[in-house]
Parts: sequence; structure tokens; C-alpha cells
Amino acid sequence: MKQRAPLTLAAVTTALAAVTGLAALTAPAADGKAADGRTAAAARMPVERSLLVCPGPSSSDIAETTYTSFTPGAPAGEGKGSARLLGATKDAKPVLEPKEPGKPVGAAASGADAPALTGSADGVLAPGWTAQLTTKVSVGRTRGVLGVGCTAPGTDFWFPAVSTAKGREDYVHLTNPDEAAAIVDIKIFGPDGPAKPDAGTSESIRVDGKSTKTVLLSTLVPGAQLADATAHVTTRAGRVGASVQVGEEGVGADWLPAAADPAGSLVLPGIPADAASVRLVVFVPGEEDADLKVRLAAPGGSITPAGNEQLHAKAGMTTVVDLKDLTRGEPGSLLLSPSDPKKSAPVVAAVRVVRGSGAKQELGFIPATGPVGTRATVADNRPEENTTLLALTAPGADAKVKVTASPGTGAGEAASQEVTVKAGSTQTLSLAPAGGKGSYALTVETLSGGPVHAARTLSLPHEGITMFTVQGLSDDHSTVSVPKAAQDLSVLTR
Repeated sequence: MKQRAPLTLAAVTTALAAVTGLAALTAPAADGKAADGRTAAAARMPVERSLLVCPGPSSSDIAETTYTSFTPGAPAGEGKGSARLLGATKDAKPVLEPKEPGKPVGAAASGADAPALTGSADGVLAPGWTAQLTTKVSVGRTRGVLGVGCTAPGTDFWFPAVSTAKGREDYVHLTNPDEAAAIVDIKIFGPDGPAKPDAGTSESIRVDGKSTKTVLLSTLVPGAQLADATAHVTTRAGRVGASVQVGEEGVGADWLPAAADPAGSLVLPGIPADAASVRLVVFVPGEEDADLKVRLAAPGGSITPAGNEQLHAKAGMTTVVDLKDLTRGEPGSLLLSPSDPKKSAPVVAAVRVVRGSGAKQELGFIPATGPVGTRATVADNRPEENTTLLALTAPGADAKVKVTASPGTGAGEAASQEVTVKAGSTQTLSLAPAGGKGSYALTVETLSGGPVHAARTLSLPHEGITMFTVQGLSDDHSTVSVPKAAQDLSVLTR
């Protein structure tokens, strides 16, 4: 008699598809029971495949770009996996190929020809797979440090804090990881509502398979000088990765990542202590106006900015508040919440941050960011002193997290530290691997308490300019809930 082999979820799904013509498993109903009335518990299982998309780094011929990839998790030898990031063109060669969890890998590229990337990871390299691109441009209109985390492709993105004004160049980078073409719409909302687009330019933008396209926002609404606006990027077909690259005359350049999904309460973590200018941009996607409380979560607890305690944002319009030098020498995070808890309107938000003054100003953006959840990671941190600062914010309740610095791409031993974050406060931390060489990853794990939001500031000063970039950390969704099948499938064999 042929011995039965244990079945994987994929094998069960394939077998069901062959038997019934429909690949499906019995999922529990809302009451936690399967269709036959028996309890069907769900288990958390590591994801088996992750996808990432990275935009093209820069249009400058003197740009220096670093790509970094990292997967936390199981030590080497506990399972197999593969991962690769390659140029977003057909038949492109791999740029990064990590080999094992817990060890970051990096690659460098120069000039304007550095490609946008797409890639996937499977097996033990999939759960929590993270990639980052960091670009330094020393001079010119786009000078500065531009950093962005690579993201999963999607169909809906919000970008508060874009602009079509003179002196600003905001490019939406759209990268399609799939074989089929994606069709994209871009809508822009100013302080008076939707901006009137040039005929046909903002709708049905085609992004061919395995390719990338950049769209200058000001060309979509010619003549509309919008100092602060909100862009909404959606797809009619397919999916894309979307990020906005901002260049501002005399102030520098950086990436504006997509903001967290619309919600009644938001956290914008990691405003630098020496921020000379903080401008909050809020948009209300729904039909009801939003009345918000504005607080700053500082190291000693939350405070209310004088003169900006409340914010009224009209539905369908972009609202701007100049918070000036809000942090006053202490790092902090903005907390937005409904003025009346019984009346909450979902909003999206981001802040534009400027450090320095005069000819030595530098620009950065911090969009609203979701909590780190079970675990979140940011790659490409530098071991040099005062370059990397992690900000941790607990908006509602005390929380304890574990922060781990991985080995560097060149050398080093991992280091960990537990941090307690008091409710309503922001705590900062500099942590690097022992003997680290090359860039390393920082991983934040929630141990107990309420939700924690986090952001990493990477500072790479150049000729007296405090060049910097801020990246938020969000739950890496490295596990998924897999319901147990209510039916006995042991009769199916491979």
C-alpha cells in the first residue's frame, strides 16, 4: 500500500481545484464555526511569498544610490528560500539576491541610469522581507539625501503634501511588476477641492508590464499653482508601486511615500528635534468635514501646540497648518484624533519638514504611518555616530518593544535592546551592531502594551547641510491567518 504523505496548504488547494474545479478551503463563519457547525480555528502561518517594488532613484548624473535588502526571522539552516530584486524591465539582471535571513545585503549604483526594481522572495526569506533605496546627490536642484522603502504593489495610494507650485517638481513614479499593463488614474485636490485636469492627461495612464513611468504632477493641472495639495493614485486595471519624488528649489529633495489609509486618528512619527519648519497637510476623502485635535508626543509626554489645538478640515479639500518650529529642540511625533470621539471622519495626512536655514536648508516628508504591529523593519542604517535615530511613539497606552540591530553588510554582531514607551510620548534610540561595518537593519517587535508607531531618521551631512531622510516602519505582515479546513482531507494524497 502506498504511504500517505502530509499535505501542505498549497497541495490541498491544488487537489481541491482538480477535484471540484474551484481552488477553495472551508473558512470559518463570522461566529467562528465552519459551514457544518464544527469549530474551525485559525492559525498564524509565515507568508510563503513576498513582492516588492522600488522606484527609479534619481534623474541626476551625479547621484549615488545604495540598495539594501534584509529579512529578519529564522536563523540560516531552518528552511530554504530565495529572493531577488531586479530592474523593472523584461530580462533584467538581478541587483540584489539575499541568501539567508538575518543578514543584510547591499549594492551600489551611480548616475541617472540606476533602475527601478521589482522582485519577490519565497520560503524563509519571504516573511518580513524589506528593501530600501537611499540616494545622495551632492549639488544641483535635486541635491539632498533621498530615501524610500520599497513597497508591495497596490491599487490605491494617497499622497498629501504634494505641490504643483513654481519652484517645485513632484514626480509620481509608477512601477508595474506584472506582465500585463496597468491602467492608472491620478486626481489632485487643492484647498478648494478637485483641481481641473488637462483633458485626458490624468486618466487611463498606461504603465506597460515590467516597466516604470514617471508623471510630473504639474503637467496634469497646467496653470494651477497649488502650494499644497493631495494626490490620489488608483488603478483601473492591474497594480503598481507608487511613490512621489519631490524637488524644491533651494530646499533640496526627498521621497514622499504614500500615507497610511484614511482613518479617524493618525500618527506621524519621527519629527527631528531641530526641525526649523513643520507644515501639516490634511485631506478628508469622505463627505463629512473633520474636526481634529492636534498634539505633539514629546519625550516627556503629549503637549498641545499653542494656537493649533484644533483643526477643521473640509471634506474634499486639502487643509494646511504651519506649525513652524514645533519640536523646539526635542524630537516628537504628531498625533491627530477626533475632537469629538463620537464624530470621527477619516483623514489622510503628511508633514513637510525642513532642517537648517538659508542656503543650507534640507527637505523631508513624514506621512501618517501605521503601527509596527507584531514586527517591522527598516533597512540601510549606518553605523557612523549620529547618523541613525529611531523614534518610537505610543499614542494611547504604555508599551514595551524590542529593538534589534542586525549585523552590517560588511561585518558585525547583532545587538538588541528593550524599550518602554510611555503613553503619549516619543522615545528615541540609537542602536548599532557591535563591530558593524556597512549598513544594517533595525527591527522593532512589540512585546506588550498598546500600539507603537516608529520612524527612522538617517542623517548624512554634506558641506554644512543637514541632509536627511525619514522612513516610517509599518507592520511587515510576515504571518497570515490560515483557517483550518473543517473537512477531513486526509484521503487526498500527493
